[in-house]
Amino acid sequence: MTPAQITIATMLDAAAAPCLTCSFQAEDVVVLHMLREIRPDIPVLFLDTVHHFQETYAYRDEMADAWNLTLVNLRAPEPEPGLWQTSTDACCAKHKVGPLFAALDAHDVWFTGLRREQSRSRASLEDVERFRLPSGKALTKVSPLAGWTSADVAGYAKAHGIRLLPLYEAGYTSIGCEPCTTKPIDPANPRSGRWQGQKLECGIHIQALQRHGDTEH
Repeated sequence: MTPAQITIATMLDAAAAPCLTCSFQAEDVVVLHMLREIRPDIPVLFLDTVHHFQETYAYRDEMADAWNLTLVNLRAPEPEPGLWQTSTDACCAKHKVGPLFAALDAHDVWFTGLRREQSRSRASLEDVERFRLPSGKALTKVSPLAGWTSADVAGYAKAHGIRLLPLYEAGYTSIGCEPCTTKPIDPANPRSGRWQGQKLECGIHIQALQRHGDTEH
């Protein structure tokens, strides 16, 4: 097994209620592929922000059917389409941060597809770390691909015959909500097409204590 697969196996063995957050980008799908080898019924949490590309919704449904996923679609109780036009921070808080953190209260181990290479805000990412929710609950956050490169991700997908989200073929390198995602402005920075360069993170990967006054939401 690879180090990533060993990390996954070890953390699953210790988990009572694990889950994966999955936007169905390449990294998430690779982690999902590894998780399914051990825990095929692991809950797959998808944040339905009501702003995703139609290609993302179609790919989500295709993969959920092909892999028989335990898909959990999370949506704000009262979505506000277009809120991003007023404030991207408010939009992310309402449609991503709130629904996810409420759902994570039911889990003890949270798997992600985060990688250090993705942006400077993720440069110090640990493979395994504690994460405290606004409710006060602490859970274990696991990013088994933390040290992987984009080439590593693409290589794994190719080796295992995993078809990726078609938007990559159109030139997108980091794919979020349609209104706030463009092709990369800076070819050297795969996340430079997110939020028109206004910020680096939506808020779900920032500790509760850091969110106050932090500009990288």
